[in-house]
Amino acid sequence: MVRNLFRTLVRAHVPMGTAAVLLMMAHPALAAWHKAESDRFVIYADSRAEDLAEFARQLERYHVAMELESGRRVPVPSPSNRLTVYLVGSVEELRNIYGSPRSFVGGFYIPRANGSVAFVPNVRIRAVDGGRGAIGTRRKRSGGTNSVPAEMGTLLHEYGHHFLIGSARHAMPRWLSEGAAEYFSSARFNPDGSVDLGLPNNERAWEISQAAPVSVTELLDYEAYRKNRGSRYDAFYGRSWLLYHYLRFNPARSGQLVKYWQAVASGTESLSAGQQIFGDLEALERELDDYARQRSMAGMRFAAQDIRIGQVTVNAISDGHAAMMPVIMRSKRGVDEEKAATLVSEARKIAERHPRDGAVLAALAEAEYDAGNDDAAIAAAEAAIATDPGALNAYVQHGYALFRKAAAEADKDAAFAAAMRPFEALNAIETDHTQPLIYYYRSFTRRGESPPEGARHAIERASVLAPFDQTLAIEVALLKAAEGESGLARYLLAPVAADPHGGKRAEAARNLISQLADVPEGRQFVANGFDPEATESDEDDEGDGG
Repeated sequence: MVRNLFRTLVRAHVPMGTAAVLLMMAHPALAAWHKAESDRFVIYADSRAEDLAEFARQLERYHVAMELESGRRVPVPSPSNRLTVYLVGSVEELRNIYGSPRSFVGGFYIPRANGSVAFVPNVRIRAVDGGRGAIGTRRKRSGGTNSVPAEMGTLLHEYGHHFLIGSARHAMPRWLSEGAAEYFSSARFNPDGSVDLGLPNNERAWEISQAAPVSVTELLDYEAYRKNRGSRYDAFYGRSWLLYHYLRFNPARSGQLVKYWQAVASGTESLSAGQQIFGDLEALERELDDYARQRSMAGMRFAAQDIRIGQVTVNAISDGHAAMMPVIMRSKRGVDEEKAATLVSEARKIAERHPRDGAVLAALAEAEYDAGNDDAAIAAAEAAIATDPGALNAYVQHGYALFRKAAAEADKDAAFAAAMRPFEALNAIETDHTQPLIYYYRSFTRRGESPPEGARHAIERASVLAPFDQTLAIEVALLKAAEGESGLARYLLAPVAADPHGGKRAEAARNLISQLADVPEGRQFVANGFDPEATESDEDDEGDGG
């Protein structure tokens, strides 16, 4: 592995070097819907196959570069647990899917055990120097204070979070989480196949100089930051990135970043850990101010020969599948009751035109389930599986509908046993698909029975496969607390509690941690009547948009 330090200028609003990126907000000529698959990504786009293949390769190179830089390895996920990226037609369409047409969202990401998803506008990617396509993070501004992240910058930032959660279960203070994601998201993909990480972040340079200041103490003590924060746009993200970058590259502070995180992970409060490891915080503040004024900063380059990725395949999807893509994207975004009713009507019309398309029927099953039509969802799922036994989402929707119906049945043992059959069939196809593991456990808890050891192991395995699913993390934490492992339960809850975007889930996790604080190891703790799934809401399901 070759890691070369290089220097590059930091100027607000100035693209970095001759390999800067043009993100064209138009569909390529003669485009059609394609699906790209790689080790870690599934990508749908209305674009040329060769463009989509290069896009997938760049995302894979980005992941490997992060592994090389951090020294962490994330196992290749099970096929259904890969991140699915939807390239939406335009920024306006993306914001409509997001549910906020007037927002400044340039892309968003939703982590789920049943398939994490990311949405970004459909872009044609090319390098201005005529080399291979590249992904960059140029950002636009409106009125000088409202930041609109570049389309790919948001995806790279959010995949940075995805990578960090997947490689370590420790809770991260918000400044560290956002600073690391910003550090990685300023990646550059060079024509020779090398990847640069840790580049100076031009938008954050503007933010640091122009937005309301945020002190080092406020970064380390998020509650203090929240109390002091006013209505003006501030430099929290910019200062988080700057502190992370400074600690990463300053030889005089070598190792402090890792020691700080280790201290926090072991239970030390963030501010106390910073004071212990960074020393005089006022001195660090002055150093950081000087660092921000530098005309150049270090970054890290990973040579092409060190970045080995697997095969990328691209195939055109069927006409019916392509017609159903607007429905699929809105379903995967998440719908409320009103939107579900509208969406299922659209799905039915498309299914009438394509009655023998497994992907179409599986999408119809999901739309019917979301609309509360369990019998129709079951019929569509069965038809999808009969047409295409490889339509895995059909098994999931079939199981979901049967589980919901089982709750109202008099003979719950028989009903839940029947509800498990689609999941059992799915487990036979893909052993590490999370939903059979989770619902095997729930087939006992939902009828008020204590899950056997095999079911407990199953949901713990699902949590390992999908560490980014917060509802699942709470569910497993409650299991461990009931088994008398209060310390492990608090450990599992800590990342959920620390999530500033966590909504009801974060609040529930903080309350549970408080309740578990006085519970000694070995004493069972049962949160009677507490339902982890009840912590989900439309607000929480918005993911992290940028």
